[in-house]
Amino acid sequence: MNTLKRTLALVATLAMAATSLASCGKDDEGSDGKDTQTTTAAKVDDGGDKKEDDKKEDNKNVFTVAAWNHDDAPYLIAQWKGLSFDTIVGDLADDKVDGVHFIDMNCGGGDAAEKYDQMFNNGEDIDLYFCEADWALKYINDDTRTMALEDLGISDDAFANIYSYTDDIGKATAGKNAGKRVGISWQAAAGGFAYRADLAEQYLGVKSPEEMQEKIGSWDKFVAAAETIAEQSNKGVALADTLGGLWQAYACGRKTPWVKDNKVEVDASCEDYAKTAKALWDCGGVTKNNQWTDEWKAAGVSGACMGYFVSTWGFGNFFMDAVGGVGGAQYGKWNVCQGPVPFYWGGTWMVVNPDSDNKDEAKALILSATSDEAAMKDYAVKKPEYVNNSKVMDELIASDTVFNEDISGQFVDNQNYFKALADNAKQINFKDLITPYDSALKSAFQTVVKEQYCEAGASWDETVDKFLDKAAEAVPDLVVD
Repeated sequence: MNTLKRTLALVATLAMAATSLASCGKDDEGSDGKDTQTTTAAKVDDGGDKKEDDKKEDNKNVFTVAAWNHDDAPYLIAQWKGLSFDTIVGDLADDKVDGVHFIDMNCGGGDAAEKYDQMFNNGEDIDLYFCEADWALKYINDDTRTMALEDLGISDDAFANIYSYTDDIGKATAGKNAGKRVGISWQAAAGGFAYRADLAEQYLGVKSPEEMQEKIGSWDKFVAAAETIAEQSNKGVALADTLGGLWQAYACGRKTPWVKDNKVEVDASCEDYAKTAKALWDCGGVTKNNQWTDEWKAAGVSGACMGYFVSTWGFGNFFMDAVGGVGGAQYGKWNVCQGPVPFYWGGTWMVVNPDSDNKDEAKALILSATSDEAAMKDYAVKKPEYVNNSKVMDELIASDTVFNEDISGQFVDNQNYFKALADNAKQINFKDLITPYDSALKSAFQTVVKEQYCEAGASWDETVDKFLDKAAEAVPDLVVD
């Protein structure tokens, strides 16, 4: 491997870090250029320090919840407080909910960690906050920023029916809380493969989700199906939406952690993924679009893309746009099956600041969202949400619950889209596979495979070398040889 290149990359990284430190405090904007006034204390010329101290003292009487957007936290608060879902976002924005202050950072999940760090460094009030799966361990393993839930008086018995992978991510792996539950999620973000049923019948001859699952139930089968579709459609229809979507599923099949003994691990699944991605890329089995772009969603509307990797939260999110919305040309034409491998995509964990002055409120909100089965059942239907309780979800699914008419209407015969993912949710296993570096390393690997292996035609060894260079840049403390 190119050790010299990695050494130079490390030097460059340290130089950039020094420049960054020197420029801190120049303005009040975050790295994404968005105004961060919701988390930055106002400057006061006369008696500013005293006024700020008074403000912090007043905040001790208010339960402060922080998240990067208002997609979930407000509704969990409304469920806990018995308030209207219809007005809760506006009521929280206007501080109309008695005893609760919600900080909406209005940013992407990946930007939230930087803003949380800013809040902690500024000594701002924060009681309970939300962490995303890829970087949750940064806080879960830091006992100065989070506390074990048992110290709130919440025992493991409260979470007897949560899905195992959410349990694994929520437990600290380092520090004084190692082995203890620190974070807890109210949702299970199991994924599946949603596809145009009419196109699947046209090109693959399948007439049901069960038949489709048989066609794509392994990665070898998935590639074979994609090649058939591409050939018959003259590369006009791709089976898969993006390499990004493919990677969301494939990465969950990894059997070793990304880092062992402080060394980056490139295991056999990495090469398997690269070969799968390349095969799909070359035959036209996956679109050349990037996730989160207009083109990504438009491919579903136009029919240039037959299927999307989607998780439980995505059906009412980006997937609704990809089918053209309610009443659109492709609305009602889809089905969903498990896909080549059980996987999850995303998910959020609630954690509590050990310096919180409102631990009773934090405990009450957590129990309402993650342990109270009646509340969780109600929330699953009202939100709708695939809640993190297998007993609750099994009961709802068995009774043919319609979780949301608009979302269900996307599927042929109003297929129960949560039922299709129930087995995946139970099969996901991430025990001993979570590391604090997963977000940076997964992103770097995916980028290199796309740009080097698929687009530039680099060899596997060259691709690995480039990935390790990027890993050294992203996480300089790790061993990459």
